[in-house]
Amino acid sequence: MMQLITLFSDNGYQVTFASPAQKGENAVQLIEYGVEEVAIELNSSSFDSFVENLNPRIVVFDRFMMEEQFGWRVAKYCPEAIRILDTEDLHFLRKTRYEQLKKGETFSNKALLQSDETKREIASILRCDLSLIISSYEMQLLKEVFKIDDSILLYLPFLLDTIEKVDQEKWLSYEEREDFVFVGNFFHKPNVDAVLELKKMWRNIRDRLPKVNVHIYGAYVSQQIQQLHKPEQGFLLHGYTSSAIEKVSKAKVVLAPLRFGAGIKGKLTEAMICGTPSVTTSTGAEGMHDNFPWNGFIEDDLNVFSELAVKLYSEKENWLQAQNNGIKIINSIYDKHVLSRVFLEKISQLIANLDAHRTSNFLGSLLQHQTLQATKYMSKWIEEKNKK
Repeated sequence: MMQLITLFSDNGYQVTFASPAQKGENAVQLIEYGVEEVAIELNSSSFDSFVENLNPRIVVFDRFMMEEQFGWRVAKYCPEAIRILDTEDLHFLRKTRYEQLKKGETFSNKALLQSDETKREIASILRCDLSLIISSYEMQLLKEVFKIDDSILLYLPFLLDTIEKVDQEKWLSYEEREDFVFVGNFFHKPNVDAVLELKKMWRNIRDRLPKVNVHIYGAYVSQQIQQLHKPEQGFLLHGYTSSAIEKVSKAKVVLAPLRFGAGIKGKLTEAMICGTPSVTTSTGAEGMHDNFPWNGFIEDDLNVFSELAVKLYSEKENWLQAQNNGIKIINSIYDKHVLSRVFLEKISQLIANLDAHRTSNFLGSLLQHQTLQATKYMSKWIEEKNKK
């Protein structure tokens, strides 16, 4: 979201950030970026007058829940505004994987097709003029399994600076680095599960590397995670850090044993940006590297995962090759200048041909029809109820 805000601002747009959420203590101060922040209410017609007076040219919804809540209001009071859904990742994919994991089931597309969460998110994608898809895997899933028309989807992963020689010269060398690291906030269930998995395998790693530690960083540490803190075993819980880049830059290897999730993983692109190789799972690396070799190893079996972690940590030649792989991935897939140009060109096309674009998206117009707008009337009912 910050990358999108910066992109719009850098290209002459006046950005207003409207949110019904309370601002947390670690939140970015958007005023420093020239962005106006506005508090809005859920299930309230006060939003109607706000958005009508603002009269935006483009509205970006932060995930489908915001589109469900505010999309119909934007369509009614600012019908000419381009409505863009920033999926971040496919919520239904992450949730279905989690539910299947809890039941001990193998992930399947059949489960996705049967999920009510899937129906809600796909409906949101269809209602919008454009949906931003962060992962190449999710792009393929939407087009091949759900038959979503390519014209309303745009593959837009993280917008990152390329890694230049001058950046590489600032990295610590293999010899200057030490320990493993994991970074991720613990409001996010995949991160909680990953650290629990990491604890299970840690003894296998520690037995082979008795002087090496693993450092766990992340906000919102629960009691379940905090009790894993065992300094005598080299398993160290640090909690929130404001300098994740610094911590990852000093580590020798990032460990990310993610068993479920969706989208692309910031902790793994962050590792590449820092020149830090990683060991992760097929879910962790999914949709992140196209056909390029991974920035380390990809492995789902815990025992093999721990062996590969030791191998990557101990063998300098493998480590250097993995680091070089990460450079190629970032520079080939996440170049913000290339991606930004594609995004801005798509917006220009939408502005010039919005009526024709919407006419061709018949399913989207069908879902905008009043007889199918259950979320709209539920919102109105809640608003009336709150007045009593």
